Amino acid sequence: MIRSLVTGGAGFLGSHLCDRLLAEGHEVVCLDNLSTGDVANIAHLMGNPHFSFINYDVTNYLFVDGTIDFIFHFASPASPIDYLKLPIQTLKVGSLGTHKALGLAKAKGARFFIASTSEVYGDPLIHPQPESYWGNVNPVGPRGVYDESKRFSEAMTMAYHRYHGVETRIIRIFNTYGERMRINDGRAIPAFMSQALRNEDLTVFGDGSQTRSVCYVSDLIDGVYRLMMSDYQLPMNIGNPEEVTILELAKEIIQLTGSRSKIIFQDLPQDDPKVRQPDITKAQTIIGWGPKVNRHDGLLKTLKYFKSKLNA
Repeated sequence: MIRSLVTGGAGFLGSHLCDRLLAEGHEVVCLDNLSTGDVANIAHLMGNPHFSFINYDVTNYLFVDGTIDFIFHFASPASPIDYLKLPIQTLKVGSLGTHKALGLAKAKGARFFIASTSEVYGDPLIHPQPESYWGNVNPVGPRGVYDESKRFSEAMTMAYHRYHGVETRIIRIFNTYGERMRINDGRAIPAFMSQALRNEDLTVFGDGSQTRSVCYVSDLIDGVYRLMMSDYQLPMNIGNPEEVTILELAKEIIQLTGSRSKIIFQDLPQDDPKVRQPDITKAQTIIGWGPKVNRHDGLLKTLKYFKSKLNA
């Protein structure tokens, strides 16, 4: 049986990845220090004989007994509300954590997968963003702790690939949503849904004209799995290229919920990207990937989850 380690496995994306790997016949070791993850996300897996959970900080010395075939390094705060509250921890998990996970991959002869982000492109000057774009990042701004930790993790991953011969895969994840996002996550969709379900005003930053491209979680995880199983070593964008403004997204969610909420506007946070849209040509041509779940259906599934959490 293939044995996979998922760091950050109790998080939003990590827990869905654990589900997919188990469905594909892997034995899964989930490692998470629960700084932003939640055991509730993996509670349904605890009785599975092919699943185990380790409460541990990946920035410390990392040892896992037995064989490891694949390492998926997903550990990191990923929401602005988290990495602004945990700036040092965010930098440490992208640097020390990536180093420790790569060291384990080298020792075990495992294939290593790093969950990077579209934030490596910063506030982009090229639209849509291809993998060849080097980005426009403010390294000393408040968002720099996340942007630069991921840029460093990509560089460290390629160094281990080139110098030590470790098999590596790099994904650049664009905005993703779905079940198991936290109500207080701080990102647009959970914020809008929780506000709308409570009939509170929806908070839109700036004038709402900034764009995002949102991908439903099952599509994203399919891209993760396909990339890991491919032979492609360089960074690859995975995201839904259908662009929507934040204001349009807020209005859609009010309509879906039937909420009495109004929209209010607040100042745009520093260095908030004005546009975000992936060029997914490489994903389409190299791993045969493209999004399948349209935004309306994905939002309805996510809304059902948020209703259950708020009514719990």
